[in-house]
Amino acid sequence: MPRSLAFLLGAVLLAPIPAAAQREAAPEGARAYIMWPYDGSVINGGKLWVRMGLQNMGVAPAGIRRERTGHHHLLVDTDLGNPEEPIPNDRQHLHFGGGQTEVRLELPPGRHTLQMVLGDADHIPHNPPVMSQKITITVR
Repeated sequence: MPRSLAFLLGAVLLAPIPAAAQREAAPEGARAYIMWPYDGSVINGGKLWVRMGLQNMGVAPAGIRRERTGHHHLLVDTDLGNPEEPIPNDRQHLHFGGGQTEVRLELPPGRHTLQMVLGDADHIPHNPPVMSQKITITVR
């Protein structure tokens, strides 16, 4: 192997590996909760308001970095994946990047779970994750 190639390969192998992005710390006592519906609620017709609450933190739109803030994400019939990664944006992971604290939701008949998770400016859960208890509702 030519000496210059060996030097370059050695330099690459010895270069520091970039650390994973640091998750924003959640303040002590931070709590997320779903104000409505209540766990066990029966919803007729499938259309409902979901109202999300937050304690000891503030709400800021996605992309805005402020200490002790984040924005809501509603998990519908799913669990939080890897808390080191951004929360996906799909029909089971609803993003409220504008700082919204409530949403009019329509669900099909059956049992459903709802859980609110706070994400930072980049949709990544705080450390530790600030998330509500998972609730179960029934739609008739």
